[in-house]
Order: sequence, then structure tokens, then C-alpha cells
Amino acid sequence: MIHCIEGIIIEKGTEDIIISCSGVGFKLFCPTSAYTKTGSIGSEVFMYTHMVVKDDAFELYGFVSEDEQRCFRLLVGVSGVGPRTAIAVLSLYTPKQIILAIASGDYRAFSACVGIGTKIAQRIVLELKDKVGSLEVEDADLAGIIASDVSNSKQEATAALVSLGFTTSEAAASLAKLSPDASTEQLVSEALRTLSRG
Repeated sequence: MIHCIEGIIIEKGTEDIIISCSGVGFKLFCPTSAYTKTGSIGSEVFMYTHMVVKDDAFELYGFVSEDEQRCFRLLVGVSGVGPRTAIAVLSLYTPKQIILAIASGDYRAFSACVGIGTKIAQRIVLELKDKVGSLEVEDADLAGIIASDVSNSKQEATAALVSLGFTTSEAAASLAKLSPDASTEQLVSEALRTLSRG
């Protein structure tokens, strides 16, 4: 297993990067964010990788952070989610947004990704909800959501915000910093102020 690669960028596209390492050119399929987060052709780069072995080919997938690498490995572990689909998810969302969507049960976020229908989106949330709790999370608000220690008032406030047209993950993020002892009305009011500020 090739865990990471350090070398010189010799070719670069929006979906892949070729890195020269000790005279060998490695083609890495990457999330679109890697295009802006890596240097120009000729510059040095360090990327985390994941190798996929197929009957007719070996494919390398590259990531600018270990968080992206971890999320990719979680996603491809779900039945029906291939490596290209996992890359599509990482092209649309950051690792933090992916974990938040899973932890808050927001399967609709994954339905927006190319190649993912409602059933697979629901499977991602169902199969990974317990697993994201084992990830190391530096963000205190996100850690609180993953811990699933949510008060009844926060659950009711989340439902109210969703009924107003917000996604589950947007609602959960806006409520994360608020006191669980507040009433549902207070939580909704404060969350709406946060959401209106964008």
C-alpha cells in the first residue's frame, strides 16, 4: 500500500495530477479541490494516497490532507460507493462537511453528488454514522454533534429548521454552539439569526 507520495508535479488537471518521484511518474486521481491546493507544474508536492487494485489496472487516488484520505476510505467501504464516486463527494464537500452530514443524518447532502441516488445516500449515513464517532475531530462543535448528546429541544429545533427549508446539517451546525437548556423557540430564533448571516 502506498500511503503518501512526495515529488515534483509534471502534469496537472482538474481531476488528476502526475507526480514525478525518483524518476517514476505517478498519476493520482484527486478531488477538484486539489487543483487549487497544490502548486503549479514544476513545484514540489506532498500528497496522501490510496491505491485501488483492479483486475486490469492499479489506480492511485491523491489527497491534500489525511482527513480527505480518511473520508475517502470510509466512503469506499460502503457498498455501492466506488472510488470515483467517493472522489465526487470529496470534490463537492470538505471532510468536515461530510462528517457533519453523516453525524446529523443528512443523506440528502450525498444525493447531490454525481452517481449517488437516494438509496446509496441513505446507506452512507446508516453505515457510517457509528464510524465517524471514532475519528479524531479537532473542531469542538463538530465533536459535540458526533457525540450525539443532543437535547430534546435541539432535536425539535432541528426539525423546525428543516421544515423551514434548511438542510439537517445546516440546522445542526447552527445549533451546535447554543445551550441545550434553551427552549425550542429560543434555539430556533438564535439559529435563524446565524443562518441569515450566511
